[in-house]
Amino acid sequence: MQTYERKTPEDLDCGVTVFMKVLGAKWKPCIVDLISRGHTRPSEIHKQLVAATPRVVDMQLKELEYYGIVTKKVRKGFPLHVDYSLTDMGKSLLPVIVSMDQWGAAYSGKVKKVSSGPQSSSCLISATE
Repeated sequence: MQTYERKTPEDLDCGVTVFMKVLGAKWKPCIVDLISRGHTRPSEIHKQLVAATPRVVDMQLKELEYYGIVTKKVRKGFPLHVDYSLTDMGKSLLPVIVSMDQWGAAYSGKVKKVSSGPQSSSCLISATE
């Protein structure tokens, strides 16, 4: 995987910096959530994330695999059958993602009031689950 050369060093001793490096892209928490709910094929993930382009989803899946959050299993045959699953490290993120959803649900009204532009309805998880 080709990585960006930073001009300033990252502080990888800071937990927040490490978290943002691994999960700090727009669709990564949603992808992890979808895989945890059984959407393991790339085509299933693409269908659920209609606001994200397939290219972006594929890039973020590759990054999640690179950091050890997901594993990819390729089955032989035609067409190829690819499944993603969460590693133990990936599963450890689920409580964080649920907390993010609960926080967002609690403050969505306030954010809607101050935000401009069309609102997207791509929420994947429910705080009541």
